[in-house]
Amino acid sequence: MAINPAASPARRAFAERLAAGPLLYDGAMGTLLYSRGTPQRAALDELVLSRPEVVSAVHREYIAAGAEIIETDTFTASRPHLAPLGLADRVGPINRRAAQLAREAREVAGVDVLVAGSIGPVSSPLHGPAHLDPEIAAASATEQLEALLEGGIDLVQLETASDLAHVLAQVEAARRLSDLPLVVSLTFGEDLRMADGTKPAAAVAALRDAGVDVIGVNCGSGPIAGIDALAAMAPLADGTPLLIMPNAGLSGRVGGSFVWAAEPAYFADEVPAFLAAGASLVGGCCGTTPAHIAAMRQALDRERARGASRAAQGASAAAGVQEPPTPRPRTSGEAPSPPAQESPPPTGLAQALSAGRFVISVEIDPPRSVNIERTLGSARLIRDAGADLVNISDSAMARVRMGAMAVGFAIVKELGLESLIHFTTRDRNLMALESELLGAHALGIRDILALTGDPPRLGDYPSGTGIWDIDSIGLIGILGRLNRGEDQAGRPIGAPAGFTIACALDPTAEDLDGEIDRLAGKIEAGAHLIMTQPIYATEQWDRFMSRAAARWGDRLPLPVLFGVLPLHTARHAEFLHHEVPGINIPDDVRASMQSAGERGAEVGLELALELLGHMRKHVDGTYIMPSFGRYEQSAELVRRVRAEMVETAT
Repeated sequence: MAINPAASPARRAFAERLAAGPLLYDGAMGTLLYSRGTPQRAALDELVLSRPEVVSAVHREYIAAGAEIIETDTFTASRPHLAPLGLADRVGPINRRAAQLAREAREVAGVDVLVAGSIGPVSSPLHGPAHLDPEIAAASATEQLEALLEGGIDLVQLETASDLAHVLAQVEAARRLSDLPLVVSLTFGEDLRMADGTKPAAAVAALRDAGVDVIGVNCGSGPIAGIDALAAMAPLADGTPLLIMPNAGLSGRVGGSFVWAAEPAYFADEVPAFLAAGASLVGGCCGTTPAHIAAMRQALDRERARGASRAAQGASAAAGVQEPPTPRPRTSGEAPSPPAQESPPPTGLAQALSAGRFVISVEIDPPRSVNIERTLGSARLIRDAGADLVNISDSAMARVRMGAMAVGFAIVKELGLESLIHFTTRDRNLMALESELLGAHALGIRDILALTGDPPRLGDYPSGTGIWDIDSIGLIGILGRLNRGEDQAGRPIGAPAGFTIACALDPTAEDLDGEIDRLAGKIEAGAHLIMTQPIYATEQWDRFMSRAAARWGDRLPLPVLFGVLPLHTARHAEFLHHEVPGINIPDDVRASMQSAGERGAEVGLELALELLGHMRKHVDGTYIMPSFGRYEQSAELVRRVRAEMVETAT
């Protein structure tokens, strides 16, 4: 490691120590804590307060195994991670105590190891890293680091970074607070890309220019992929030391516990390859244990001994520098860029909107049985009434129904009627989201309304759990990347997809500023179309637009389909207003339904038709939501709207 004369004393001392030979990190913290009875859903960082003896024991075991650098138990001890667990006010105490525990373990062991303050990536529980403001990442790292410094760390460790903009923001924050050595390690997929699509060469160049002391790779799928990433970094490192801390291969689940494929002996065998790829610091990540570190310690000692022997014999021109062993052949992970391919033609919905046609869609609820014939009959009724398409709900209100994708495909196949699918992130992790979307596209389902989804506790299984790896904004981002021909990890999917991406809007929201901010996020993520919650008066739309005008002027930047849910009784109106989230029915409309008596359905239809007439000049179409399966009322509304459009045109 080149020693910068202008560096701080702490950074100079670290450089001098590293120049003496490769340094060995510890291994996984979480793996050991889970193996010792910690529940899978426990807040591992909080254990420094509630079970400090367990954390201290892990530190001491790694020191005994030969680690020269140990990391604090603070990987997710940031406000965005702790707040959902009710621990937002414990960020400072957790980080401070974690640093103290690591220092105490060093003192007990009587070994001069370095304490690295671990700061992991900060990703929104709903949005995912691609939609988190880098300023939030910087603020979160600042809060953590202030407490870690108070606890007495020796170096700063920003690890498992998957978004370059975020980690650069963290680097800047760390440099403002501290002159300690700064280590940054990144995580790459098997295709050698970070989650944001960044390749190793670009990442190492940016971090080198930012003045990071050590740049490296951690986590990932195992040693081989880590070596490939490190080898891609090395040519641009320009003297900056490199680090590798891979997972113990891939994990599997056996008897309710995770097991890892790579044994300690395998990690020891890989040490020469780590060094050959350019590593000056080595260690382990998920799945590694003190046994892995002990095996690596022995392997490093052997390599140091060989290097010293060659130096003594004059076999190397530079003292202490060993000739790298010839590595076995490895794949680079860099797939050649696929030839450019054209996107599929726009969907019928996109074409209609582009042509200025007033679009009419009707929502179809999937059946709560294995029988789809009645649903197909309802869709046929809607088609024959003159609707352009149907949109298929996705277990709305968390009530279990047939999958929307299957219903949409059946309608397209049997009736030739275009289907827009409501697609929630509630029930699917990232892999399932992308897999289903790829399948939908192949089957001709290319209109998607991206939704977060109602919580399971509202529906049929209140003890069920949602997944929500991302929210609707994150889903829009995934769809946008598929349209660019790549998945969320940046891997090519063979050809660009052709999804029309719709997003939801509640113009009647109590917090209009928050709703407008979320809409802006959806537009920025790549939405093509806005679909509103039901509204019942033009004043509701005017109120929203008066607030939105400051950002977008007198018209939203995307086409709008406004929601219409025809009322059929006074009781129906009261139920929607008081019991259904996102629906707000003005007092005068509910009074009209009270006065309608037995003519409720007819009055509800007239109110909807009148509203459609008023809203025509403000929006690009409508989607009609039948209540309780009243598709006949919706079909009649479609027919009357179409008739009025023909009459107006003539």
